[in-house]
Amino acid sequence: MGSPVVAAWIANLAFWVLMFVGWRGLGRKRAAIFVALWLAAFVGRPFVPYGAALFSPYVAVLDIALVFAIFKGDLRLF
Repeated sequence: MGSPVVAAWIANLAFWVLMFVGWRGLGRKRAAIFVALWLAAFVGRPFVPYGAALFSPYVAVLDIALVFAIFKGDLRLF
């Protein structure tokens, strides 16, 4: 298992963790939009050239958008 596979697992895990953490903060409509975007990419990846390779960066962008939406900006590490 190479590093792109590990990155894909981390991106997907982070997406679902962020969805769980921010479910109430996002509201049902916004949470449903994020899940619908993830589901559309998951279902549509066989129909897009290089779709399987583009899925994990797409999920990473969704993760970034979720962090901004849930935490109202960037996370403070220190």
